[in-house]
Amino acid sequence: MVSPPTSSQAALRSAFEALRGDLIHADGPRISTMRSYRFALLQYDPAVEYELREEVSHLSRDLVASGWYVLPISLQRLLHDRVKKLGPRFLASVTAMEKAKARQSPDDALDYLKNKLEPLIEGTGLSTGTPGDKGLAGDIAAVIARYADGYPERVERTLALVGRVGALYPFFRVSALLRHLDGHTRNVPVVILYPGARDPASPNALSFMGVTPSDSDYRPRIYP
Repeated sequence: MVSPPTSSQAALRSAFEALRGDLIHADGPRISTMRSYRFALLQYDPAVEYELREEVSHLSRDLVASGWYVLPISLQRLLHDRVKKLGPRFLASVTAMEKAKARQSPDDALDYLKNKLEPLIEGTGLSTGTPGDKGLAGDIAAVIARYADGYPERVERTLALVGRVGALYPFFRVSALLRHLDGHTRNVPVVILYPGARDPASPNALSFMGVTPSDSDYRPRIYP
């Protein structure tokens, strides 16, 4: 006997059904009312991460069947690539120091990691030795730009789907990412899969992973 879906699973399915309908539309993608701001967030309960991946697979299949292309972008992989560029000594040093601090104070260890990882995530021009470094936002823009240059005929029928966001908790702010991405996505629609919770008091406020204080600094549509 199949168990009925939980409220989180039902909300996830509803979100993907709405997104699918707005993407596969006769007049083009309708995830935003502004042609020049083609961003959306799909909020989901972190507890249904594996169900989310199934829904992403189904959505990608349906989009391809409708003549679309899907450009998956993993924030976890982008961050790993940045860490690798700094070499094994950097990773070994940070890991050893974090463990040492954690034995004394978990809060101090977390603060230490924030100080080390936030420059990689936000971009400072110092983290990877690249002048004008724009952090992960710049990396996402670069992925989209390479794709657009390689497949210019696909740009109008491509969705950039940004996932594995939860791997960056608690060092990441999606609202900041959106601000830095604005104007740098070649007009490709971008949907960010957001693990977290909505604030009942404010429909546009989101709490990352359902733990951090709610952030209401969001312009795009939030599904569901």
